[in-house]
Parts: sequence; structure tokens; C-alpha cells
Amino acid sequence: AMYKDSKVELKELRVDGGGTANRLLMQFQSDIINVPVVIPVVKETTSLGAAFVAGLAVGVWKDLGELKALWKEEVTFQPLMNDDERNKNWSGWERAIDFLIGNKK
Repeated sequence: AMYKDSKVELKELRVDGGGTANRLLMQFQSDIINVPVVIPVVKETTSLGAAFVAGLAVGVWKDLGELKALWKEEVTFQPLMNDDERNKNWSGWERAIDFLIGNKK
């Protein structure tokens, strides 16, 4: 859907937050979207981002290049699911959504 809307090919998905602790979820995400899912060392990047902006404002860091150098990858999940299984799972997801919103098929 993102490619269809933006015409920008997703090469990887960087994720953060509590869901990153669920390795099964991260692998499934990678499998379904068919791109690597990358988890950073620092999982709570929303609060980290706020600290980075404040630090930039007061001169702790001189530019975004310095901040980018601080980002470190912990683990990457590579897609492992074959196309047939991916399509079957995606179709099941669509049927479940249709059912939930009342478009029973």
C-alpha cells in the first residue's frame, strides 16, 4: 500500500517501541511486507528523538550527521516466507478485516 501511494520502494522497515520485544511479530512483519525489519539498540526512539532535538537546539550536537552516527542496529529480520504462503496469509488478513467491518465474505 505504501508503494502504491508513494511510488517509493521500501528497502527496509526500521521499527521501535515495545513490540520489538516480540521476535515472532518482527519476523512475521518482515515476511508479510517482504523487506528486512531492523530493530535498533535503543528501542524507545520517540523519547530519544525529543532529546536529540533539544540537544541540537542547545548545541550538544552540531548537525543531523552526528545524530545519525549514534543510531545502531541490534538485529535485522530477513523475509523468509515464500510468495504462496505470504499471499495466503495476506488473503486471510483481508478476510478477517472484512469480517470485522461487516463485509462478510
